Amino acid sequence: MANRAQRRTDGLSKEVIVQAAAAILDEGGEAALTFRALTARLSTGYGAIYHHVANKSDLLAAATDAVIARVMGDAVAGGEPREALRTVSLGLFDAIDAHPWVGAQLSREPWRPALLEVYERIGGLLEALQVPEQALFDAAGALVNYVLGVAGQNAANARLLAADEGDRDAFLGAVAARWAALDPDEYPFVHRAATQLREHDDREQFLAGVDIFLAGIASLR
Repeated sequence: MANRAQRRTDGLSKEVIVQAAAAILDEGGEAALTFRALTARLSTGYGAIYHHVANKSDLLAAATDAVIARVMGDAVAGGEPREALRTVSLGLFDAIDAHPWVGAQLSREPWRPALLEVYERIGGLLEALQVPEQALFDAAGALVNYVLGVAGQNAANARLLAADEGDRDAFLGAVAARWAALDPDEYPFVHRAATQLREHDDREQFLAGVDIFLAGIASLR
């Protein structure tokens, strides 16, 4: 912890604390976020931080809310609903890729503003696409679960590769080689998909999945 001579003299806002917490989370994950680490980064004392946040759970939630608020803000209000849904979905994918802790936090506390905002925005855009009321809840749930599930899995895979100091292209190449070596009579689809697995882009494949969802949702009207 910083000593008195090193303590900051400017005002400490909740926004500054949340930004510092997010930086620690990005660097080391949830285990790295401690109030001791936060006081050291901000050159302040525990009391100044506790004045704005109650505990680590509150801090995680606030950091997640801030990330999601930025994503929601990027969806142009009044724009075409289908394109806005693609923007929101891709924004969430990119945000969770950049901040893997966000995905875990969203599923941990589904009553917090961040996930409520995701549901509200996606549900409202689906309603603007004239999805029937009786199908709206299921359509919104399916799309939210797809977006957060794929984004979370992508972030988890990236963390595992980084921890092993692995290379994505080399990993996919090795898996694709195993798929290509399978008996095409027993695994016809997997055998054919081997080349695409090696060459695919995660982000583009994710967005293709969103488009498939939207095509299916359009048939509900």
